[in-house]
Amino acid sequence: MYKFVKILLPAVFAAALLSGCQSGNKDIRQEARQSIEGTGAVTPQNPNPTDPAAQNSPVPTGPTTEVVFTETEFDFGSVKEGEKVSHTYKFKNAGKEPLVISNAQGSCGCTVPKWPRDPIAPGKTGEIVVEFDTKGKAGDRNQKVTLTANTNPPQTFLSLKGKVEGDPNAQPQTAPTMQVNQ
Repeated sequence: MYKFVKILLPAVFAAALLSGCQSGNKDIRQEARQSIEGTGAVTPQNPNPTDPAAQNSPVPTGPTTEVVFTETEFDFGSVKEGEKVSHTYKFKNAGKEPLVISNAQGSCGCTVPKWPRDPIAPGKTGEIVVEFDTKGKAGDRNQKVTLTANTNPPQTFLSLKGKVEGDPNAQPQTAPTMQVNQ
């Protein structure tokens, strides 16, 4: 019985931790789907992408356009753990059709993108603001955001890179322990 509890308890704890990181993204994806379907401009379909972050994103169909970013990678240097890093990615619709960004998803709940919900007209510009909360994320970081739009290919990737310096006075986190008396 002791071995069973010793193995089962950490497995349940780990499953709960892993599922908590993505729990808030379902509402955002549903809202994006409803926004796209309501305009009649594009219709999402079920893609078969190789990138896990893109697997849950609807891929627009219909006319495609071209998006050009001034940069897709930002190095924030070195920051202290607990700081919030924010960066604005600027882009231009370089195609001949309106640009519709149907989804923007961070690699985890600590990386949150804010993107324009309305179509971007040809020749016009827009911005995507990405905020990364460094709390509990010490070490070298490479945070990704997957954008899904009516472009070819439908996914575009943005990244925030840098180093998060841990608090030297912080107590190391340990897994909870349970004592079983026999």
